Amino acid sequence: MTRVKRSVASRARRRRVLKRASGYRGTRGRLFRAAKEAVMHAGHYAYVHRRTKKRDFRRLWIARISAASRAAGLPYSRFMNGLAKAGVELDRKQLAQLAIHDEKAFAELAELARENL
Repeated sequence: MTRVKRSVASRARRRRVLKRASGYRGTRGRLFRAAKEAVMHAGHYAYVHRRTKKRDFRRLWIARISAASRAAGLPYSRFMNGLAKAGVELDRKQLAQLAIHDEKAFAELAELARENL
C-alpha cells in the first residue's frame, strides 16, 4: 500500500484562494487562513448584492421619474396610471433615462398621461 501525497492539490487550492484574495488589504491578501475567510465572505456579499442591485436600481428609477413627473405637474402614481391607460409600454429604466436626457419628450409623456386619467 502506498501513501497518498496531497501537497499538489493543497498547493493548488491555496494558490486559487490567494489569487482570488489578491488586492485585499494586509493579511487577508497574503495568508491563506485569513484569505480563505475573506474570499468566502466576499463571495457571499457578491451573491446577496447581485440581488439587491436590482431593487436599488428600481428605487432610483422611481425616484427620478417621480421628481420629473412632479415637475410636470403629476404625482408618480397618477403619471404611471395615465401611461398604463394610454398603452405606453416604456419601463421605468427607459422613463428615467428620458427624464434625465430628454425633458421635452418626458413632458409630452406627462401630457399624454394627464389626458388619459
